[in-house]
Amino acid sequence: MQIRFLILAIFATFVVACSNEPEIVNGVNNNETLVPVRVHVDGFSVTQEDFPDTRAATALTSYTDINAVTLAFYNGATETYKVTQEKGSLAEGETFGNFSLSLPMASYTMVVLAYHTSEGNPLVLTSPTLAAYTGDRSYETFATTQAVNTTNTNAVDISATLDRIVTGLRVVSTDGKTDNVSNVRMTMSAGGMSFNPTTGFATSNTGYVNTVSVSAAVGSTSRSISYFFLTTDEQTMDVTIETLDADGKTLFSKTVKNVPLKRNRVTILTGAMYTVTSLSGSFQVEKTWLDETNVSF
Repeated sequence: MQIRFLILAIFATFVVACSNEPEIVNGVNNNETLVPVRVHVDGFSVTQEDFPDTRAATALTSYTDINAVTLAFYNGATETYKVTQEKGSLAEGETFGNFSLSLPMASYTMVVLAYHTSEGNPLVLTSPTLAAYTGDRSYETFATTQAVNTTNTNAVDISATLDRIVTGLRVVSTDGKTDNVSNVRMTMSAGGMSFNPTTGFATSNTGYVNTVSVSAAVGSTSRSISYFFLTTDEQTMDVTIETLDADGKTLFSKTVKNVPLKRNRVTILTGAMYTVTSLSGSFQVEKTWLDETNVSF
């Protein structure tokens, strides 16, 4: 009889212990008290003149260069929640830039990234201090981070306005494209494709190479642009411009020294690229910050 009672006692203890095990779904403990959280991405706070579509706060849905938004919450170094919306892939009832979720009561760092993504060039968010484009090139990118506290069961409503954190380099030809040119390669001696979402600055400074196809018709001038991240608000670096044929052979190459770049602004390099040899031409750098920074070569 005592053995039977002992077995029943052990079984009851086992059942109680199992009932106290937390149920974890998508990184959230369902046995905890959850707080409803709604996040609405208002748009972009932009002050520079060179991005005419976003000088003032612009609705996320109306800015065509952005097709993805990633929202994440971190409790210290622990990722509690992360989701990405992509235009054209939204579930029924979803609105681009609007999120509804539930979080356990805690203190969080919220990270929101709005960006352009394409096949083979994903943006990977690792933490509040690290994100990176992991393909061949980076794109126009906006970001914000803020502290969020879910200290009671009241719903939390958050409006997030994002800032552009990239710099832009546009290469504009003054002569017409020749039929033997297929691509333009722009090589920056500094900056990079990874960044800190909290500061908006690059986490690497090893440089960036961007090769783009030339869509201009033969005889027409061309415009090629690169987006990347700087280690400070303003940074000076060397930029090498090359034209390439279909086999990747370099037809023209010029290095512009000490090109001024600034976050949230485009620097424009202008010069002849197609009808000159690699030994021709000269470079002039305008040091004064204008609405657009123009550099002639």
